[in-house]
Amino acid sequence: MSPWAGLLCTAAKVNLLVLLVAVVFSWSSLSDRVPEFALTKIEESDIKDDSGNEPVTEDDADPEDLEVFYPTHQWQTLRPGQAVPAGSHVRLNLQTGEREAKLPDSEDGHTGQGSRRKRLGKVDVDANSFTSQELKEALAKMKASEKAERKAQEEEVRKKFRPIEQLKEEFEKLNMKMETDYEIMVKLISKFNSSASTLDEKVAALYDLEYYVHQVDNAKDFLSMGGLRLMIEGLNSTEAALKEHAAFVLGAALSSNPKVQIEAIEGGALQKLLVILATEQPLAVRKKALFALSSMLRHFPYAQQQFLKLGGLQVLRSLFRQRGMETLHVRVVTLLYDLIMEKMLLEGSQHGEQMAEKLQQYRQVRLVPAVLEQDWCAVPPTLLAMPEHDTREKVLKLVGVLMAFCREHYRGDPALGTALGLLRSEYEELAAQEQREGDKDGYFGELLGSINTIIQELG
Repeated sequence: MSPWAGLLCTAAKVNLLVLLVAVVFSWSSLSDRVPEFALTKIEESDIKDDSGNEPVTEDDADPEDLEVFYPTHQWQTLRPGQAVPAGSHVRLNLQTGEREAKLPDSEDGHTGQGSRRKRLGKVDVDANSFTSQELKEALAKMKASEKAERKAQEEEVRKKFRPIEQLKEEFEKLNMKMETDYEIMVKLISKFNSSASTLDEKVAALYDLEYYVHQVDNAKDFLSMGGLRLMIEGLNSTEAALKEHAAFVLGAALSSNPKVQIEAIEGGALQKLLVILATEQPLAVRKKALFALSSMLRHFPYAQQQFLKLGGLQVLRSLFRQRGMETLHVRVVTLLYDLIMEKMLLEGSQHGEQMAEKLQQYRQVRLVPAVLEQDWCAVPPTLLAMPEHDTREKVLKLVGVLMAFCREHYRGDPALGTALGLLRSEYEELAAQEQREGDKDGYFGELLGSINTIIQELG
């Protein structure tokens, strides 16, 4: 071999040795790094945690634990359906195509030994590390607590209420029976008409009857069983309490019930009521008698005609001349206003054959001429001095409806002009206050409008 050939052989060997050393060094360097995306599959059996123990693998895990992922500080494969705790690091292994997760490293280099803990029921559970057994125990304690609380609530309900079976037994023992209104009224009338009943028992029976006869059908039944006749006879009682409550029941039965109204006027109730109002009677008795009279006259032109023939308007006018009857004055003014407006509204409305017949009946009621004849124009102005706003409202309404007939009388009454002036000043202030409070169409504004209208018509 030539010297040059030996030299070349030696150089080739040196180059091969250098290349081999470089490859080994490069491989060693790569094996010490943790790549961002793993290109090789790392066997789970080769991974150990910080304590040196092998983590639980999928094959060793309890089947109930597969739904919960237990992260460590080493990458582990995630099974489908497993939930990852918040804050865990997740990556995709490009070599295997599987998702992997692990616990995040703390900023200070520690591995989260002081992890946050939560309360589940009455058991402390680590938010990042818990077992299926711990969850079962916590759930069992929660169920036991809920069961105990529910049982306590049931016991509390049992203390407050009795079982339906017990109630049924008690009702059967009492032999309770639901009575109809008809049956109740029969018993009440019987008690009132019985000579064995005391005065208090009769008054109590009348008081209860008034409640039932407010209903139209009950009032008709009351008529058929003879109750109306007994109430009319009760108006003649020497006992003021019986007279008062008999008139009260009568007025309730008469309200908006034409059949009872006809039977009552044919039974002489109108005359008896006028006698009570015209004679010395307690104020309470007169109140109930006026209530019954008003119920009979409203929407019943025949009764209004008979009322005028019997001098009923004079009887009501006489109440204004008696002391102690002030509380009845407003009731009388209201009744008079209603009767006048009732006729005026019917005359101004369109009506068929039936209403034409009723209008003919109203035309026979000469109410306004009787009002002028008996000097009712002088009555309303004296009532405007009363302090109640409701009373003033009703008086102003009557003054307004009588204006067409009493204008000359009102113009010559200086007391009326003075009263209207004082009321206007008072209600201007009250209406202004309503408007400041946002009520543009308030009650006091309406009263002020009525006063201004009357003053304008008198001017």
